[in-house]
Amino acid sequence: MSQKSSSVDQPNFFKDDKSDIIRRLGAENLIKCLRQMMLIRNFEVRAEAAYQHGKIGGFFHAYIGQEAIQTAAVHAIGKNNWFSTSYRCHALALLLDATPNELMAELYGRATGNAKGRGGSMHFFTERLLGGFGIVGGQVPIATGAAFTIKYLNEKDKISICFLGDGAVAQGAFHEALNLASLWNLPCVYVIENNLWGMGTAVERAISVKHLAEEIAPSFRMKSYTIDGMDFFNCYGAFEHIYKEVLTTNRPVLVEAVTERFKGHSISDPGLYRSKDALKECMQRDPIILMQNTLIEAGMITLEEVKEMDKEFRHNIMEAMDYAEQSPWPDPNTLEEDVFAP
Repeated sequence: MSQKSSSVDQPNFFKDDKSDIIRRLGAENLIKCLRQMMLIRNFEVRAEAAYQHGKIGGFFHAYIGQEAIQTAAVHAIGKNNWFSTSYRCHALALLLDATPNELMAELYGRATGNAKGRGGSMHFFTERLLGGFGIVGGQVPIATGAAFTIKYLNEKDKISICFLGDGAVAQGAFHEALNLASLWNLPCVYVIENNLWGMGTAVERAISVKHLAEEIAPSFRMKSYTIDGMDFFNCYGAFEHIYKEVLTTNRPVLVEAVTERFKGHSISDPGLYRSKDALKECMQRDPIILMQNTLIEAGMITLEEVKEMDKEFRHNIMEAMDYAEQSPWPDPNTLEEDVFAP
């Protein structure tokens, strides 16, 4: 039976001043954020189509519906920090300056890809992205180690930020990492992107607490925040505040971003556990539509300009697909290269 999770009814969201954020960021920065969210959406929509046409194999986990969270986080804290995430890593790689060409080529398994065609959808990386992780919760100890490095090297202007799904909250590695981060006063922000479903299981049937950050954080003497993951402005205000707080306190923070994914867990998941009406309802709060409407109402952009931007990104991603198609396959003799650091 399809169902809609009720585990996050009436969350106590972070209180922000949306009008102040709009004023401070201004049209140029806000349009840049909207453009990046639209780039992420276009990349994944067309990559899914390529997968369905047999151009891409292996796993593919879309971030569609969750774009506001990581876009806001990167813009609020800056790129000169350490980032870790799960197998749902396409968005963060694009936000941290990986190009559509190299990422699409990686999906196609080509030698020009982000990981030379050997990582695929789940293992994108950049200079500051410590890789996507295929193991549920596997990135959480890595992010904690990055925070330890920051403290050890006395890099007072940096933090480690870790994105994970609600399904990872039940993993032992998550709780062990939070325990060490609190015990050692590490500058790490753990962001649970609660899209309400761990694969096909509603979060309320898998996790024993109702509000993930608010109820788990006290066990580790950590501060917690709950944010509206569909609202760019709420996410930005929260991450801006949290970043300043962690730099001041050198203490870890646990965040729950309440969101929804508009696709199944992966491309092979038809999402039959969720009714069409429930999906239609959640899509009324598409973060890209919400943001574009806000910018239109503020007189920062017009609907025609938004449509032109979307057209531009469709063209750019089609070019990336052509680039991937024409790129060479990896030489099997290179398979064992780069396994160990020099």
